[in-house]
Amino acid sequence: MENAMGQINYLAVLAAAAAAFLLGGVWYGPLFGNAWMQASGVTPETREPGHRPKVFIISFLWALLGAWFFAMFLGEAPALAFATAVGFGTGLIWIAGSFAINYQFEGRPSRLLLVNGGYHTAQYTLYGLILGLWH
Repeated sequence: MENAMGQINYLAVLAAAAAAFLLGGVWYGPLFGNAWMQASGVTPETREPGHRPKVFIISFLWALLGAWFFAMFLGEAPALAFATAVGFGTGLIWIAGSFAINYQFEGRPSRLLLVNGGYHTAQYTLYGLILGLWH
């Protein structure tokens, strides 16, 4: 399927989504899992012992949609530096910035914004890196 700017590399989109999905496991696990639990109010007692497959399937589908739409946004064969910088800006300004607005009204802690916004900044930077490298 072609977008207005050229052909989408679906293998790169799949790789970007898979990489971001794996990043999420590390980000919300050993890297910032405890910080996320404290900031979001989740405790080991209230947390499900294991996520149901549905959680992983839906999360991966959203990652796949995000990578696909970002590939459409970047266009065919984006330059690596451009794709990575736009990924970083998308994660930081559009996504984390949108979270920041909501979190202010919801009274959520800044630490939660740093964890969640940081993940999406890393996610879209990774999308840009992979899509920029693999065109």
